[in-house]
Amino acid sequence: MNTSKNLALAAVLSMSAPAFAAGTHGGGHGHGGANGEPGQASDVSRTITVEMHDNYYEPESIEVEPGETLRFVVQNKGNLVHEFNIGTPDMHEAHQEEMLMMVEHGVIKGGKLDHEMMNMDMGDGHSMKHDDPNSVLLEPGQSKEIVWKFSERGNIEFACNVPGHYQAGMYGDIEFK
Repeated sequence: MNTSKNLALAAVLSMSAPAFAAGTHGGGHGHGGANGEPGQASDVSRTITVEMHDNYYEPESIEVEPGETLRFVVQNKGNLVHEFNIGTPDMHEAHQEEMLMMVEHGVIKGGKLDHEMMNMDMGDGHSMKHDDPNSVLLEPGQSKEIVWKFSERGNIEFACNVPGHYQAGMYGDIEFK
């Protein structure tokens, strides 16, 4: 890794060092399944706008019914790259390791994404492309939509897994009615 990448990684980790000491959840990883599935636009019952600020969301929690399909309009109102990811705490913990790799490889650079690096083959047939249907990764000022069907009750939250952001409190609960 070159000096500028080392400095960028050091800056991100130093901002979040106290938060890492608090620890995280444990477990596996997945993209859907226990937390739901991509929904159909024709089934959307309501639209929720989610604003991502530097280390918090507005709203901080979202109430859903099992089987409900929602459209999330996600807007990055912060100065840093942020993620909106729907999953279980275990899924978020596993995904944080992938996001750390994105910082280490220079894909996430504070308030910018290196889109060229995101699409490069990492040598194992995988890329760092962030294209899961339960998640968006946005630069400041960007906005995207997710249509998601919540299949059943469960321990589900939305979170930003950019290194240090979850640990600093950038997550919210999905509460079932």
